Amino acid sequence: MTALHDLPAHELLAAYRQRTLSPVEVTQAVLAHIERWEPHIKATYLLRPEAALEQARASEARWLRGEPKGLLDGVPSTIKENIATQGDPTPLGTAAVELAPAAADAPPAARMREAGAVVVAKTTMPDYGMLSSGLSTFHPLSRNPWDVSKGPGGSSAGGGAAAAAGYGPLHIGTDIGGSLRLPASWCGIFSLKPSLGRIPIDPPYTGRAAGPMTRTVADAALMMQVLSQPDARDSMSLPAQDIAWSQFNKGAERLRGLRIGVLLDAGCGLPVEPEVKAAVEHAARLMEAAGATIVPMQPFMTQAMLDGMDHFWRMRSHTDLQALPAARRDKVLPYIRTWADSAAGLSGAEVFNASQQFHLTRVAAVKACSAFDYVISPVAPNVAFQAELPSPTNDPLRPLEHIGFTVPFNMSEQPAASVNCGYTRAGLPIGLQIAGARFDDLGVLQVAHAFELIREPQRAWPQPPAA
Repeated sequence: MTALHDLPAHELLAAYRQRTLSPVEVTQAVLAHIERWEPHIKATYLLRPEAALEQARASEARWLRGEPKGLLDGVPSTIKENIATQGDPTPLGTAAVELAPAAADAPPAARMREAGAVVVAKTTMPDYGMLSSGLSTFHPLSRNPWDVSKGPGGSSAGGGAAAAAGYGPLHIGTDIGGSLRLPASWCGIFSLKPSLGRIPIDPPYTGRAAGPMTRTVADAALMMQVLSQPDARDSMSLPAQDIAWSQFNKGAERLRGLRIGVLLDAGCGLPVEPEVKAAVEHAARLMEAAGATIVPMQPFMTQAMLDGMDHFWRMRSHTDLQALPAARRDKVLPYIRTWADSAAGLSGAEVFNASQQFHLTRVAAVKACSAFDYVISPVAPNVAFQAELPSPTNDPLRPLEHIGFTVPFNMSEQPAASVNCGYTRAGLPIGLQIAGARFDDLGVLQVAHAFELIREPQRAWPQPPAA
């Protein structure tokens, strides 16, 4: 029998409807499981069991009346720390932020509450979300449940770890260069970075998206029904659209006749590790056997594009840090300070030229993908790395060498998902990225679900170490 903390959201909701399970007993089971895991992986922020149980009891009463509040009523969930929740401080992963209660729920948090989800905890992130790591000056070091000596990725570090560890079925993260897909890849879960504006977010920023982090495409599709509702606070949000998110399951037949590009070289950054390349090539063969036409792609990113975005983000962060009082600036992770301060000598022309790389990346990505229905690639060239490291290179002057496959789809506004496609000999997960045309979020979910159906059986989820 599947443990309660491992049940997917759609099964929990069916059980609530049939009164074979209660939101209270499910939340109790999830909290007990978190208690076993949390000393080892440190994925949570504001873990408040009594508040979670209070929400669960209210949900139980609604189900007993036959009046569920919304699509997710009673389902245990977590929300990334940088998504504001009313009354809670939002430290952005760094000890440098002055803590003050948020005045209101940010759009993703508001939609989850309106749908009746039980928010069990917030989840951790690194300083300002600027690392693909669980390293933070505010939160304890977050670790990967598959191997606690490794990191979960980032910046949605706690969300990736929580989903893999079984902290309930539904988790929300954010992504500006890979921050949903990288932890999804390294923690063996599913995540969708939607088209820009598909899920309203506050504050909005170029390339920034919120998205679901789940163990299955089915649960992500369920979350999309809730999270994609409009919110005027996002100046870049898409018009409200009636998307049939429940139609994510078109079977493996969905792959038949598709023209799928396979990108094995990002054109920049770190070389792809052999086990990662082999896993993606195997995924391509499975799709081909299911009826897709697989076409090798040439890289469209360049090192100049990646460096330009890096340098612009350095200057943005340098400007932000310079605005802080010295005592607070000194609390920022030294790696981040070194990275940001390296931009101090850039000229106006250099910053302008760096900013232009965002647009050049967008144009190149759209052009390269236009010949295909979907594009598959590694999510990252590497698998999970040592938990204590801020980045795979551990070099603040080469900090983004692992995001060459993910960042172009932030800038092109295209939906892109991570779905597990294998494991290394050491047992670490490997993520397959599936990208679609702008606005084709449902199509990406359908192709990802088709891949779930044809891939090899997945390994059992990791269990907490024995006490």
